[in-house]
Amino acid sequence: MRITLIHALKHSISPIEAAFALGWPDVRLMNLLDDSLSADLARDSKLNDAMTERFLALGDYAAATGADAILFTCSAFGPCIEAVARAHAPMPVLKPNEAMIEQAVTMGKRIGLLSTFPPTLASMPPEFPASVEIVPKLAEGALAALDRGDRATHDQLIAEASRDLRDCDVIALAQFSIASTAPLVAEATGKPVVTTPDSAVAKLKRLLKA
Repeated sequence: MRITLIHALKHSISPIEAAFALGWPDVRLMNLLDDSLSADLARDSKLNDAMTERFLALGDYAAATGADAILFTCSAFGPCIEAVARAHAPMPVLKPNEAMIEQAVTMGKRIGLLSTFPPTLASMPPEFPASVEIVPKLAEGALAALDRGDRATHDQLIAEASRDLRDCDVIALAQFSIASTAPLVAEATGKPVVTTPDSAVAKLKRLLKA
């Protein structure tokens, strides 16, 4: 079984590889990274047809290598990923957050959504069902800290930001790059925390009946 992982942030690679090592160690992984995707979205502040075409090209490449499934790890590109899923049906093509959303909505009606990348807080809330309330929260400065190699500050800023979500039923960590902070967020808030990598691995394993 071969799964292609497509990343828009280099920081997403390690968390998803760790999740597969724990939850599905015998699967074969292939990593594709284009970190200009996140940079261009941050610059343009919106998705457009050109961005969708770039995602379709990545999906075509992954399929051509013999992938059995594709998992995107970039949470701010939902409509682009949906286009890839349509183009390659019935092969499983997962948005990074869909499995986590499915899990989170079973855990409460008020869901805190914590992110370090502003476009994610614009694109991701509409993916939740209307029956839940989403409370978005940006951990300002955390991604910049991670980009300069300062993980301690990155983690601290996320934990501090999460305290504003203590009145939520559950806290969803919106990016693969912040999944490792789940214990810190749980400690800071006293709330259950769900992450994208672990949920995605479990769903892919079910879909592929591994």
